[in-house]
Amino acid sequence: MTSSVDNSLGDPAPFAPLAERMRPRTLDELQGQEHLLGEGKPLRQAIVRDRLHSMILWGPPGSGKTTLARLVARQSGCAFVKLSAVLAGVKDVREAVAEARRRRAEEDRGTILFIDEVHRFNKGQQDAFLPHVEDGTLIFIGATTENPSFELNNALLSRARVYLLQALAPEVLGRILDAALADRERGLGERGLQLSDEARPALAEAADGDARRGLNLLELAAQLTDGPQIGIAAVTEVVTGSLRRFDKGGDIFYDQISALHKSVRGSAPDAALYWLARMLDGGCDPLYVARRILRMASEDIGNADPRALALALDAWDVQQRLGSPEGELALAQAVVYMACAAKSNAVYKAWSAALADARRSGSRDVPIHLRNAPTRLMKELGYGRRYRYAHDEPEAYAAGEDYFPDGFGPRTYYEPVGRGLEIRIAEKLAHLRELDRAAAATDAGDADAKGRGG
Repeated sequence: MTSSVDNSLGDPAPFAPLAERMRPRTLDELQGQEHLLGEGKPLRQAIVRDRLHSMILWGPPGSGKTTLARLVARQSGCAFVKLSAVLAGVKDVREAVAEARRRRAEEDRGTILFIDEVHRFNKGQQDAFLPHVEDGTLIFIGATTENPSFELNNALLSRARVYLLQALAPEVLGRILDAALADRERGLGERGLQLSDEARPALAEAADGDARRGLNLLELAAQLTDGPQIGIAAVTEVVTGSLRRFDKGGDIFYDQISALHKSVRGSAPDAALYWLARMLDGGCDPLYVARRILRMASEDIGNADPRALALALDAWDVQQRLGSPEGELALAQAVVYMACAAKSNAVYKAWSAALADARRSGSRDVPIHLRNAPTRLMKELGYGRRYRYAHDEPEAYAAGEDYFPDGFGPRTYYEPVGRGLEIRIAEKLAHLRELDRAAAATDAGDADAKGRGG
């Protein structure tokens, strides 16, 4: 059976890695996640009062998912059964269920089934333990770094509450590092080590929101240090050997996605490929890049080449279907096409202007002639009266018709550029506006003639 049962949930062996030795033993020792575990928060209340329920812990690596699951088990007195979704199958789940039943019958003790990386279970594997969650045989806790909405089936999601754990902020990581340096029982306290003023923030930043990573780096830096102080040189040494030229939440991340976006906008396919490669090689989530590429297609290319949006969607779909590294070629294809495509931000500017108008103008009524009239009362009130059906008009265009709210006045948001397909769009709109002007002149003439006749 590919599982582990920890009935004692005791402290790890002295020779275990520092990150394992420093794993929090109580909720008060757990740093971060105040939005879930602060005083009075529902999850903390459920744990403290032993009102357990099945849950999915969703968060980045090192945010405390496994630790929280173990603390739930420790607080409740339940047996803690851990399965790895990478290695386990339906057979392992069934064995865990059978053992949970035996434990309930013979020991009157509950079981928490903790499945790490639960998003790697297929639908059949996820379905295997659902009936046993429903009948109370076990409490299910799943841990995942992926969005549960995409990776877990609806049946599982409906039976477990999702809790979002956040990457740990540098100040939280700093406190975790300080605790490890001070702890004489489990940490490095016996050596009396301290981090220098430069080394502490550098190490906290290098951990990139991951407590396990931060403690591993601290342990390595301590091994390179002979004196009482861990300096920036030791931290630089261990960080240089482990980081991959990318950080998913800091300046480098935003600088690189900005460089990619601006290279596409600037019609520089080679530079765009370089920055795409830098991000993916550095460990950026390819699906994040896919979302940004989709944004570029609308913001910077728009109707100058509408094919760019379809290609960006296709690239996202390929990445989801194939994963990495195979799917990344589709992202590269989309980036190159978009960098070479005709550019227009006309839709982007038009949308921003229209949105600003909508927010400023308040809740203006829809004009009577544009309202639908599905009932007799609405027809009697004049809804839809004098509406001009465009398909019945010359060129399928109701020249001079006003579609804005009454008294709003004419607006022109969309101004096509002289590139790509928008050249033709601009010609079409210019022609329609000329028809509007002609219709307005005709209406004015009719009104004048009617006035003279009166």
